[in-house]
Amino acid sequence: MSNDSDIEKELQAKGLIAPRVTPADIEAEITSEFYFTAADGCAGASGHRPTSQRAGTALGLLTFCVLVLRNGFTVTGESACASPENFDAELGRKIARQNSVQKIWPLLGFRLRDKLTASQ
Repeated sequence: MSNDSDIEKELQAKGLIAPRVTPADIEAEITSEFYFTAADGCAGASGHRPTSQRAGTALGLLTFCVLVLRNGFTVTGESACASPENFDAELGRKIARQNSVQKIWPLLGFRLRDKLTASQ
């Protein structure tokens, strides 16, 4: 499976260098990032942890990433682990961030298309 950097390298190798959104453009838009589990969010919102063991475990396996962009807009991503034995906080944050970043691509693509259209 290719990642965004691999695709960018392939574009450059093929000489496809017309205006486009790049991974560097995406990263330049991100000013802050925040991570928490649903259990953290529940505790923060209500001041209490879930009362049932099952709910507490389930909420602890759902990781959120919130990315704040330069203009103050936010995008979110999540990662849910089906088996508690496979939960890894760092990996959950990584996947949630990837899912957040995927939401930025169309936003910047729209912005670029507007810019290109305005210059015609």
